[in-house]
Amino acid sequence: MAEEIKYQDKPWLKFYEEGVPECVEYEEICLPDILDRVADRFSDKMALTFQGYEITYKELKDMVDRFAACLADFGVKQGDAVAILLPNVIPCIAAYYAVLKLGAVTVMNNPLYSDRELEYQFNDSGSRVLITLDLLGNRMIDLRPKTGVKEIIYTSIGDYLPFPKNLLFPLVAKKKKLAADVKPAADVYKWKDCIARYAPNPPEVKIGFEDVAMYQYTGGTTGVSKGVMLTHANLSKQVQQAEAWFPKFKKGEEIMLSALPFFHVFGMTVAMNFAIQMGWGNILVPRPQPEQLLETIRKFRPTFAPLVPTMYIGMLNHPDIKKTDMSCINGAFSGSAPLPVEVINEFEGATGAVIVEGFGLTETTPVTHINPFGGTRKVGSIGLPISDTECRIVDLEDGISDVPVGERGELIIKGPQVMKGYWNMPDETANTLRDGWCYTGDIATMDEEGYFYIVDRKKDMIISGGYNIYPRDIDEVFYENPRVMEACAIGVPDPKRGENVKVFVVLKEGESSTQEELIEFCKEKLAKYKLPTEIEFRKELPKSNVGKILRKELRAEELEKRKKEGK
Repeated sequence: MAEEIKYQDKPWLKFYEEGVPECVEYEEICLPDILDRVADRFSDKMALTFQGYEITYKELKDMVDRFAACLADFGVKQGDAVAILLPNVIPCIAAYYAVLKLGAVTVMNNPLYSDRELEYQFNDSGSRVLITLDLLGNRMIDLRPKTGVKEIIYTSIGDYLPFPKNLLFPLVAKKKKLAADVKPAADVYKWKDCIARYAPNPPEVKIGFEDVAMYQYTGGTTGVSKGVMLTHANLSKQVQQAEAWFPKFKKGEEIMLSALPFFHVFGMTVAMNFAIQMGWGNILVPRPQPEQLLETIRKFRPTFAPLVPTMYIGMLNHPDIKKTDMSCINGAFSGSAPLPVEVINEFEGATGAVIVEGFGLTETTPVTHINPFGGTRKVGSIGLPISDTECRIVDLEDGISDVPVGERGELIIKGPQVMKGYWNMPDETANTLRDGWCYTGDIATMDEEGYFYIVDRKKDMIISGGYNIYPRDIDEVFYENPRVMEACAIGVPDPKRGENVKVFVVLKEGESSTQEELIEFCKEKLAKYKLPTEIEFRKELPKSNVGKILRKELRAEELEKRKKEGK
């Protein structure tokens, strides 16, 4: 009977794929040491490919060591924060590993963010060096005086291109907005000059396994964005958990498709760090649009593809799918939002590969659940807790009592991948981490076989195209508009992106505005993917008896309306 099953019994263990352990025997090794070891074992194997330009593991290690020596010369010490603001290009990986090698703290930032969002993250993290792209160089030079950033290093998409692209790039790049001139300024350096200037001899630093390795930010603006402190142990144990979960995939034998952005925790762990742990080749895709993804699959034949639902949907709906042989893909992984069953069936039919859905949070490095790759997959389920991961579903009111199996409650998680806490936010940390359990804010159920299902979000986060959007980020921008009295953002369903942003607005007495005007107002203040697609003007918004706008009520009302309209 269902009530006899307890979360403590870990019913999910019976459904683990053969060869997947309940507990992993972890090696206490930090990511830079993993890279050194892989570079020794697979020295001449392709590590990274960008637009056809390849570097081997030996060359990647050399680049990491040279850049670590450069940062050390700039005065970067253990515990200092270094910001990386890059798409998926070769210097992004090299800079990330160089920062970790010095025992410094990596701060990955989204290149789509506005100056206001970046200013907050640079200042909150205390970042003192910034690595970015020439396209963002002048903006960052102008922003620098408002931050603690001292040195800026910039790379270009044209820095690592194969012949003849490297010859053609300077002729067309500026016209196509793929490159920009960076104005002269003090303490601004070119990436390639830094790599050339320093020998690959960085100082040796003794890194503590429990030391903080990263501040990974969860959202966008003040009052909401939290710097999740991930330790070297979190990062290392997570890739060891991933290796244990996929026993059929061997070291040195696969080619990763890196379309997920490395500045996002999902891409950072599953595409970048896991590929290095496994000694796999890695194909970098800086703009993961359907056309580019399909072209990459045709040209470079990746075998392991972690993507988000919008990427699968985009490829399947693109005309180039007809001329793309996808049979090279052995395994595909999907996260960040539910993947419709018809998409799974269509993609698996086109590739012969298996898609496994999973789940995670920035606070858990991120992966906590995955469907078994070589076992029973359940559509709509986030899968089973991975090795060494304990899960319970607790009462929404008291947050302590386990709810019966099959009933809804808040999903809480314990495991080696759970963060140390939020940077400089003790109250937020205490609210999320309680007695060793991470409170996810997600409402879930577990079936009798230990498969978990996310049924709602206790928190109000919107997930659009794989990106997390915090409604309060949007609200705050609207409140800056002198015509707006009240605003409330919600996520509304979208067949391609998962969700879009809709904002309910009450204008001040006597004021008028249009949807177009308000979206235009947001453009300089919000990343493009956070921009609302719909605005509804109202005379008033539903409120609680203490005057709090009821976001959940607006969302429920909107979903009901769409249901009636058949949307």
